[in-house]
Amino acid sequence: MNQKDAEPHTDGEDFLKCPVYRKCGGCEFRNITYEEQLKVKENRVRKELEGLARTEKIAGMSYPYFYRNKVNAAFQRKRDGSIVSGVYEAGTHHVVPVERCLIEDQRADRIIGTIRRLVPSFRITIYNENSGYGLLRHVMVRVGHKTGQILVTLVVTSPIFPSKNNFVKALRKEHPEITSIVLNLNEKNTSMVLGERNIVLYGKGYIEDILCGKKFRISPSSFYQINSIQTEVLYRKAIELAALTGREKVFDACAGIGSIGNAASGSASEVTCVELNADAVRDARYNARMNGVRNIRFYQDDAGRFLERMAAAGEKVDVLFMDPPRSGSTETFIDAVSSMKPERIVYISCNPETLARDLRYFKKRGYRAGKAYPVDMFAWSGSIETVVALQQ
Repeated sequence: MNQKDAEPHTDGEDFLKCPVYRKCGGCEFRNITYEEQLKVKENRVRKELEGLARTEKIAGMSYPYFYRNKVNAAFQRKRDGSIVSGVYEAGTHHVVPVERCLIEDQRADRIIGTIRRLVPSFRITIYNENSGYGLLRHVMVRVGHKTGQILVTLVVTSPIFPSKNNFVKALRKEHPEITSIVLNLNEKNTSMVLGERNIVLYGKGYIEDILCGKKFRISPSSFYQINSIQTEVLYRKAIELAALTGREKVFDACAGIGSIGNAASGSASEVTCVELNADAVRDARYNARMNGVRNIRFYQDDAGRFLERMAAAGEKVDVLFMDPPRSGSTETFIDAVSSMKPERIVYISCNPETLARDLRYFKKRGYRAGKAYPVDMFAWSGSIETVVALQQ
């Protein structure tokens, strides 16, 4: 059963009924059709990459709704004592109440609504940023698109949670589809959502999902693309551009939980994955074992420094995957990549402006970009992913 079959029908007209879109800011393209926004995004990539790469037709979604498999809700108590949950208004820490969102998984929204309703009866206090008092800060829900497994993470300031066993029973009574519930301890006065310590209240403390034919474990803090449908489109194109024959040594920088590395492993001689996040590396190693992948290795390290050490040791990389944040890569990292002289570099970008900047620097280092393939991962928002291959 695909997502469209699982959800009630909706269309762009429903966006006209959203009561919070002006404050939320999550749907910049709310007032134009989906087809129109695809054209805007494709033209944006084409304009930014002019003279650097030829932009192909954007890959859009057949059903661009309810696609976010991770939903994070901030909780706040109002002056009248009522409790709201939702997103922070742009530029503020004022919570915009959200009960239903047309780009968030509906199961996640319903679970968050139930938690909001249960909080008063269990006398769970809501964290106040000004006073530092209160227990519950955020609720994060992650949903396995293909497995249907659901992980609920309660972000709290203390490991002492009132009547936690009864709370879990009450929540699962209304939502038996929940497969795991975790307390995440965040005691710091910080804008970061998650803390470093997790306490499992129910289930395994993680969920599993299937992507590109491989199974992946997803913990509370692990990076996993929020649009599973379009991630498969993006990663399959990236692996296609890598043109693997089974003989190549592949390097996956910023590997996360090993999604690309595992997917590419069947067509490579060996895969080396580097990731800075310790939780992600732990999940990545587990994922490789779970999928029976034996030609892949994971290291917790800075990818640039790791490449520099490889180059100093005279090691070789044939194909390199890179997927930097919105800020793009750095000249230092690109220098490290170039020193390895890979035959092909597959660059996955979430920001056309920084992609263009980095392609110009790669050009100075002797690499030329081929075609650019935009993929719409974030329907109704201004964000866009692009994948492009570079060769010497």
